[in-house]
Amino acid sequence: MSKLNDILALIDGYIGGSSWFVYLLLGTGLFFTIYLKFPQFRYLKYAVRIVRGKFDRDGDAGDTSHFQALTTALSGTVGTGNIAGVALAIHLGGPGALFWMLMTALLGMTTKFVEVTLSHKYREKTDDGTMAGGPMYYMKNRLNMKWLAVIFAVATVLSSFGTGSLPQINSISNSLFATFGINKILTGAVLALLLAFVIIGGIKRIAKVTSRLVPLMALIYFVGAIAVIFYNYENIIPSIVSVFSDVFTGTAASGGFLGAGFAFAFNRGVNRGLFSNEAGQGSAPIAHAAARAHEPVSEGLVALLEPFIDTIIICTLTGLVILSSGVWNQKYENQFQTTDIVVLDKVYDQTSSQDQEALHDFLLGRSELSEFTGDLNVVDGKVQNALTILHARSVAENIVIKEGERPYTGTIPVTNGVVPSTISQTFEGKSLVHSAPLTTIAFTKSWFGDFGQYIVAIGLLLFAFSTAISWSYYGDRAMTFMFGSKAVIYFRIVYVIGFFLASFTDTTIIWTLSGITIALMTIPNLFGILLLRREMKSEVKSFWVEYSDRFPGEKAPVD
Repeated sequence: MSKLNDILALIDGYIGGSSWFVYLLLGTGLFFTIYLKFPQFRYLKYAVRIVRGKFDRDGDAGDTSHFQALTTALSGTVGTGNIAGVALAIHLGGPGALFWMLMTALLGMTTKFVEVTLSHKYREKTDDGTMAGGPMYYMKNRLNMKWLAVIFAVATVLSSFGTGSLPQINSISNSLFATFGINKILTGAVLALLLAFVIIGGIKRIAKVTSRLVPLMALIYFVGAIAVIFYNYENIIPSIVSVFSDVFTGTAASGGFLGAGFAFAFNRGVNRGLFSNEAGQGSAPIAHAAARAHEPVSEGLVALLEPFIDTIIICTLTGLVILSSGVWNQKYENQFQTTDIVVLDKVYDQTSSQDQEALHDFLLGRSELSEFTGDLNVVDGKVQNALTILHARSVAENIVIKEGERPYTGTIPVTNGVVPSTISQTFEGKSLVHSAPLTTIAFTKSWFGDFGQYIVAIGLLLFAFSTAISWSYYGDRAMTFMFGSKAVIYFRIVYVIGFFLASFTDTTIIWTLSGITIALMTIPNLFGILLLRREMKSEVKSFWVEYSDRFPGEKAPVD
């Protein structure tokens, strides 16, 4: 597993985790923001009105209402990215990573407005009578690039697993196991059956479920997050300051956190921001294609609200919970994941400024340190070798190695600092934590006490499960595009099986895989919408002409 993760991380480093991908994503959003004269600010109030049905017209083609399309798309984006992804971004890049998540969302509002508008315009009715749309349809019908459409569709199917299925159930099962002690396989089996029941009903059942689930889960999480933030009221201002103070310089070492440079915070913040709101990825247009609307821009305006709700509101709440509670740079007792372990062939003291700097540079890839190769000699659970074990990018302390429930005595082979994932022993000790466990700990730092962990567990269950539901629809629309409606049933079967298996698979590999599949969807989509920039501007102008004609008493924006 470690070798596989290394290979995936290398691929991710060249695409999803690389600087050029980040610049392409942000650059496209910035270009359209300027080109369309800041629609995320000027059109926001109109977007709210359209969601409420103001622009509806009798006879509009589609399968769902504007609100149902919005909640279906939101259920696809509001998931582990909001709970686990924010925690991971701060863990990797420090508080400054949250700033770049927010910037990604602000520009992403425009990107999503554009991609949904263009995709909705070129949607089609399938042979089973339902609407199908997404970037693959404008690529085929408008750009005459079926080859690009096929690449996008294949990437969508892969991403339905890498974004929608695998990391979602993995986070759910880990959270429920840590909170309630529920067996991961049992969690996977029960939720896989529920998933199968929902997705068999198609978009209408999916829309009906998500339109009820999304408001409920948002309310539960919002109340819990506000309680934590105000409980730690004295840290609210310092937390906000920390998000902006080190944006361009990186974050210095603090507590168990060994520091992060600007580039790392920037890349991880943007990458996790995209994972959270999916702006530019091309997934949301697939959900919005089912909406009843005669004017594509109206549905694009509905989509404009998604990054605002998903990232600017929900992710900011999660970030402030983690920062104000002070848990992000503290070590906690936890069971180590082998893919997060690095064994160094020397004893390093993190209280020493020299050793701290050496470890900091090593974690950022600026320098190399000698990694241990040989056998770890373990007696009664304690490592006897003179070395340093890093876990979750921190110096691990109080390490105990167990065989089952008992301290282990024996040897464990290590090669180039890597502990084999196939070993039967487990490592436990104190280190930084990340992803959902970090958010879970943060929610206990309030009036709720230990009860706070249940809010995260329930929120994560609802968020992640709804994401898996929506992404099953994205995948089956991509399969419909490539192979027709008859192929959908086979995709759904594989999707549910993969969902079950991921409930007890290593988390690190899944997060790495998700970064790759996101990039494989995003790059063709951004390429396509940039080619259609003039058509987008023309669509916006014609929409406001119709809006002014239908509502002469209102002053519509002038472009």
